[in-house]
Amino acid sequence: MAILTELRDPRIRDVTVTYVEVSGDMRQAKVHVSIMGDEGQQTLSLRGLQHAAGFLQQKVGQRIDTRYTPRLKFVLDQGVKNSIEIGRILDEVLPAEAADASEDTETPQPTDPTDTD
Repeated sequence: MAILTELRDPRIRDVTVTYVEVSGDMRQAKVHVSIMGDEGQQTLSLRGLQHAAGFLQQKVGQRIDTRYTPRLKFVLDQGVKNSIEIGRILDEVLPAEAADASEDTETPQPTDPTDTD
């Protein structure tokens, strides 16, 4: 929530935290983020997040009660982007296959027994 509501850095836009990996000793946390936009926007937002890591660590430290506050490292998660790309490719391929299949399996229309043509 701090990324959405408390960061004022204009570089950080369209960021979604997908998941977080925390080390066993709770000293390191890898924050996987998905960033909408082109590669330049993603790099810019990732730099902004790294720049704000200290502030975000402070926020985490206020919310959890542990001896150590995890050091945050932000990593770009390509999973969402890859899923969108796979969906786009499937949409290109499957409609053509679906149209071919429907032409092959057209059901004949029932004939009217009273039709004398």
